[in-house]
Amino acid sequence: MELNKNRWGIPSDPEFDVKKARKKLRHYVESHSKAIRDKAEIMVDHFMEQVIGQNKIGGKARAMVVTGSIQRAIQYFFAFRDYLKESKSPYRAIVAFSGEPEYEGEKVSESKLNGFPSNDIADQIQEDPYRFLICADKFQTGYDEPLLHTMYVDKSLSGIKAVQTLSRLNRAHPQKYDVFVLDFQNDTDTIEKSFADYYRTTILSSETDPNKLHTLKAELDAYQVYSPEQLDSFVELYLNNADRDKLDPLLNTSVALYVEELDEDGQVNFKGKAKAFCRTYQFLSTILPYGVTEWEKLSIFLNFLIAKLPAPVEEDLAKGILDGIDMDSYRAEKKATLAIALPDASAEIDPVPTSGGGRKPEPELDKLSNIVKAFNDLFGGIFTDKKGVEKRIIEVIPVKVAADTAYQNAKKNSDRQNARIEHDKALKRVITALFTDDAQLFKQFQDNQSFRNWLRDTVFAMTYSD
Repeated sequence: MELNKNRWGIPSDPEFDVKKARKKLRHYVESHSKAIRDKAEIMVDHFMEQVIGQNKIGGKARAMVVTGSIQRAIQYFFAFRDYLKESKSPYRAIVAFSGEPEYEGEKVSESKLNGFPSNDIADQIQEDPYRFLICADKFQTGYDEPLLHTMYVDKSLSGIKAVQTLSRLNRAHPQKYDVFVLDFQNDTDTIEKSFADYYRTTILSSETDPNKLHTLKAELDAYQVYSPEQLDSFVELYLNNADRDKLDPLLNTSVALYVEELDEDGQVNFKGKAKAFCRTYQFLSTILPYGVTEWEKLSIFLNFLIAKLPAPVEEDLAKGILDGIDMDSYRAEKKATLAIALPDASAEIDPVPTSGGGRKPEPELDKLSNIVKAFNDLFGGIFTDKKGVEKRIIEVIPVKVAADTAYQNAKKNSDRQNARIEHDKALKRVITALFTDDAQLFKQFQDNQSFRNWLRDTVFAMTYSD
């Protein structure tokens, strides 16, 4: 069904920023408790049947679960714990992350969740009953565990990060004859491309020009977000091991200037150049036979400042996209099992980039129907009669709501807030009246908070104009 502007002149198929909408949709779905539980069951079942069941590494095999955030790692930890218990499995999981984040209103730590000190994680995973190591940016580099046989990846990986992470499996053991990766996020082309550069001889395509640091520093100074005196004071305090309550006021001054004096493009450019400076200086400082004091000072200051700089404030063109998503239709499916063949050739990699790289991307707008269609192609819909529901939402419900007397009076004689209140009441009356015609739609409206919020926003946008 083609969607056009309705009788009120309001687009019935609103547009969203495609990239932001997809990112928001994916994050919402992939971090939802149902998705985490489904994938945890897949991982545990696979490990029990294909790893332990096949006596990999003489029955001693371990698995690593690579996650994209601390919150997701903790979610997986609890999902593994519950499913292993329900399955009466003798095995347990360990979670690894940094700091003491808040989870569901309570501060947690590795030691609190695991029941032993963080320093013991590497030793404990070698002992039963521990067989799963669930990680959030820990143990993905520099970790050598010969018993590690299987990796479950639920995180976007590319480039050197992909190589470093997946290479945790490449540790020899007398009884280790193969390894296995089950990936929920990355495609084969990305992983193949990431490894191809490092498969044979690797050559740096060109040098990193240290003179670019002069240019970057001059450009950063020109924004006047900090002063030379401020840098000197900050570095002196830092080198004398001052506490954060002494350092933060100096940083906060720069944050205020960044927010108040720079427009959105200026904020994006400054932050991009600051990251480029720190990245380039960190690389060059390990190989340069000399030091540049001003570079070192700026690097110290920027490494603290970048973490405190807020993202540029901009209109969220993907706002509202999650309200119409129902996780009851989520399903995790096996797509393919395959081996990745790498090209038998030398490769060339680029040097550390010295450009700022900060820019505000132009939003790519598309209709909600197209975004949701592409998404539902992967995860399914929430209604059996999709076309019938679309027709009711676009053609029937708005007409009935707009004709409601109380809502008409509120639009005519009151403000937007009161009109919205009367609209929601009218919508509920209309949905209730539709019960005999569409019980499924009524049930979704009653039971599904996300669908109810989405429908309220959609119909109000279609029936109210300022």
